[in-house]
Amino acid sequence: MAAAEKIEPSVSSDHHWLPFTPNRDFHAEPKMFSRAEGVYYYTPDGRQVLDACSGLFTTPIGHGRKEIAEAVYKQLLELDFVSSFQRSHPKAFEAAERVANLTPEGLDKIFFCNSGSEAVDTAMKIAMAYHRARGQGSRSMFVSRERAYHGVGFGGVALSGLVNNRRTFGPGLPNAIHMRHTHLKENLFAMGEPEHGADLAEDLLRAINLHGAENIAACIVEPIAGSTGVLVPPKGYLKRLREICTQHGVLLVFDEVITGFGRTGKAFAAQSFGVKPDMMTMAKAITNGVQPMSAVAVDNSIYKTIVEDSPNPKAANEFFHGYTWSAHPAACAAAIATIDIYEKERLFERANQMSAYFLEGLISLKDIPIVTDIRGYGMAGGIDVAPTQIPGERGHMFQKKLYDNGLHLKTTGDCGILAPPFTMTTDHIDQMVDICRKTLTAM
Repeated sequence: MAAAEKIEPSVSSDHHWLPFTPNRDFHAEPKMFSRAEGVYYYTPDGRQVLDACSGLFTTPIGHGRKEIAEAVYKQLLELDFVSSFQRSHPKAFEAAERVANLTPEGLDKIFFCNSGSEAVDTAMKIAMAYHRARGQGSRSMFVSRERAYHGVGFGGVALSGLVNNRRTFGPGLPNAIHMRHTHLKENLFAMGEPEHGADLAEDLLRAINLHGAENIAACIVEPIAGSTGVLVPPKGYLKRLREICTQHGVLLVFDEVITGFGRTGKAFAAQSFGVKPDMMTMAKAITNGVQPMSAVAVDNSIYKTIVEDSPNPKAANEFFHGYTWSAHPAACAAAIATIDIYEKERLFERANQMSAYFLEGLISLKDIPIVTDIRGYGMAGGIDVAPTQIPGERGHMFQKKLYDNGLHLKTTGDCGILAPPFTMTTDHIDQMVDICRKTLTAM
């Protein structure tokens, strides 16, 4: 084991079961970070590793922002915890207002959770509660997509379209239907919205015609399918989904856990693509990754139907759902401080301006023989490498070699996913592309 990757001598490595990790491989060859600052991680021996994935899409402002840490520290000294059941605190309402100021007009009701998985399950429950409240309780089915990722709750597993996230756990919740994904051969090496595939939105209409609109609660999609490899929607695809949902009374939910808070050059991908959903899930960058937090932004009409128009007594709960840490004071303080930085430093605009340089750098790698596709939008991109006989083996080796060469990113299967901090400079992007070229060429 290299000295840089040693776990602290006084700490046993026997007890931590790492998530989404080949644990046997990790324990044989640990890849460790001990601190972070700006756009870099640092290994225990001080080696610098450029963060090309904003942590895990979580940290677009960069690491070590004292403004957020100080806001959390101050909040913990003032009010460390209060239950959101029957009680609340001022920061919860301030955080909700700040988030609502960024969401599309009308998506003004904010329900706080703690992770993207919880936000997705919450959105599913809200959809079912909404239809039941308006006398259409038969609407209990959900439409998602192949190659989708919607978290690891049983609701999200049912919606997800990644085989390894499903095969061990069965189908999850029943009544989940999957449209085809939009990764087409005709669109290989297309940057931005690809030209082909808008007709795949008609899969939603086929599902409606097969099962009946009266049985479908919502269509839930990632505007850009992130964890599966940054699959950008074809031109007109999302608008067609919106048309079909509106026509048939089906709610449209955008899972913006990855795309939310500037990744596409605007606050949310819904605004970048000009399509307004009925609900949006968000997490990760809501606190710059400093505190666990997520949220569901809900259209006012849905809230009104469930809450304000409830026929139950005023003292009765309208929606039996929530989490112990919903709107945790420290998380709310982190969210407010994070949004302050987004606005003060105009980071959404900066992401929009940096996008062209970032995407040009990525597509410059297309000449490397091992690369089979590159795609991207905003400040997110995916690089596919040719698989070996074992799917995912080369992708796993890719991220390990990149770590050794000074770059951190996420891989899914045989795809490397880049989502750099908005605070990167062109020099940082050049460094990122150079390390990718060096690593891919050697492989």
